[in-house]
Amino acid sequence: MIILEKRPQASQFWSYGAPIVAVFVTMIFGAVLFAALGKPPIEALSKIFWEPLFGEFNFFYLPQLLIKGAPLVAIALGLSLGFKAGIWNIGAEGQYIIGALCGAAVGLALYPMEARWLVLPAMLIAGAFGGFAWAMIPGILRVKFNTNEILVSLMLVYVAEQLLAAMALGAMKNPEGMGFPGSRNLSQYSSASSWIDQGHGMHWGVVIALIAVIFAYILFTRHILGFQIKLAGQAPRAAAFSGVSPARLVLFCLGTSGALAGIAGLTEVSGPAGVVSIDFNVGYGFTAIIVAFLGRLHPVGILMAGALMALTYIGGDVAQSSLGLPKAAIQVFQGTLLFSLLGIDVLTNYRVRMKRGAVA
Repeated sequence: MIILEKRPQASQFWSYGAPIVAVFVTMIFGAVLFAALGKPPIEALSKIFWEPLFGEFNFFYLPQLLIKGAPLVAIALGLSLGFKAGIWNIGAEGQYIIGALCGAAVGLALYPMEARWLVLPAMLIAGAFGGFAWAMIPGILRVKFNTNEILVSLMLVYVAEQLLAAMALGAMKNPEGMGFPGSRNLSQYSSASSWIDQGHGMHWGVVIALIAVIFAYILFTRHILGFQIKLAGQAPRAAAFSGVSPARLVLFCLGTSGALAGIAGLTEVSGPAGVVSIDFNVGYGFTAIIVAFLGRLHPVGILMAGALMALTYIGGDVAQSSLGLPKAAIQVFQGTLLFSLLGIDVLTNYRVRMKRGAVA
């Protein structure tokens, strides 16, 4: 009989090795999935993991990895603050949408302002505030009425999606768009928000994500607040005895998470997306949950996990165009990564033992 035996202390080997093993398990599952769909599994995996990095057109794909990875890293860093403290923000997708809408509203209100270097900071502030305010809804309800922030933040995602559709079809619709849904093209601010004119499409969202990684690392390793966050997650009673305010911690973690998600939404709508459209959101807020756990809630780990997840996005597009893989198969492949990690992560605190059955 196979049993799980509690370890005296967490295994350092599996703590760091579980994400690596989870990636290989996901690749094996992906190979089986692609074969079941009638596609060559080795070639499909090669298109996903090899082609964007070392293929013929890697000069085009490599910058796209940074552009795809930047919002994932920024959102995942914000989520990691709460996850470490036992505060579960599952609604980053909604905060991402509201941040994009608030930032785009400023850009559209000032359209077509010539001083573009002034417009982008205003849009960034509005985007951060929009995500912050949307995250404060579950935060205040948790503090005042002890509601479950998981359910509230998740339900607010669907509200945000309806607001996005309403704005794309109503108040933000391009008056010169011949009746089609969607806002004016915000890429007019690209000279202020990106370096597209230099040919590689990089934008300030990448820089912001890297700065956020540095600040998060300093917070967790050098600041008392980072210690309080970890203490609240590992030993809530000890945190309360040490004078940590649970209410302030909830508001700080959710507010910071929402602000980072809002900034990610703004940099996306003012850069790669360019317009407020009905299908603007592509699931970055949910994918960032995978990135946060795959990176072990550590800033450097999140940076590497974000790069890996961005690779599956770019490589998935390559596989779709060259092999005809359905988009749903790529999404299943990405989701399997989280389930593999959660399953293998059991070995961090438990060891597998074989036990003989008792003799009758």
